[in-house]
Amino acid sequence: MGIPMIACPCDVCHSSDPRDKRKRSSVKVEIDGHILVIDSGPDFRQQMLDSHTKSLDAILYTHEHKDHTAGLDDVRAFNWINNQPTNLFAEKRTLEALKKEFSYAFEEKKYPGVPELILNEIQENKVFSVFGIKVIPIRVYHYRMPILGFRIGNFGYVTDASLIPEESMEQLLGCEVLVINALRIQKHISHFNLEQAVDIIEKLQPRKAYLTHISHHLGFHNQVSKILPQNIALAYDGLEIKVF
Repeated sequence: MGIPMIACPCDVCHSSDPRDKRKRSSVKVEIDGHILVIDSGPDFRQQMLDSHTKSLDAILYTHEHKDHTAGLDDVRAFNWINNQPTNLFAEKRTLEALKKEFSYAFEEKKYPGVPELILNEIQENKVFSVFGIKVIPIRVYHYRMPILGFRIGNFGYVTDASLIPEESMEQLLGCEVLVINALRIQKHISHFNLEQAVDIIEKLQPRKAYLTHISHHLGFHNQVSKILPQNIALAYDGLEIKVF
């Protein structure tokens, strides 16, 4: 729900530390002159403004839940400024959900100014290319719901997962940087908690790992950071990472 959460009186939601202010989870990847975004949640517009993003080539979707898709309409600005449609890459189920939720963008006779989108269906474990950039869609599970993580070169990204099958773990081996979800301290039915995320990181042994999809139940950024292993850090809005 982001931090602060609406109407929440807790101390974390009222923290003065800017690292405790969290928009819904997303990541922008810049490589070879192209810009890809993974998930366009409700805060997509503000994230693009905050990161001074001037162009966008494609959006990759992990799954269709609203906290990962609700900002899609705002790609219209990139359509107009870059004079090109935006490529969307997702599994069939997610594409169908987008077509339903943003039906006005896919009508035969479109209203002027609606988002211009190109749908690209992808499948788990089948490498696809985005403007020459190779992407591996990796199967993970959000409770019983099959969703996707992604590997782009030495960068791995997994969010909303509560289970990573063994064959998917193997696909994440050798990542220099891994981003993985850690919702809170207590266990959760459909997301990794802190202990589970740290355990997976220790098995995969990336050079550096960052925790994302963090709720106010995890605690203060400053306090949680002190108990993490040296190669693990909490991600925060605006964090920039170089991956070699």
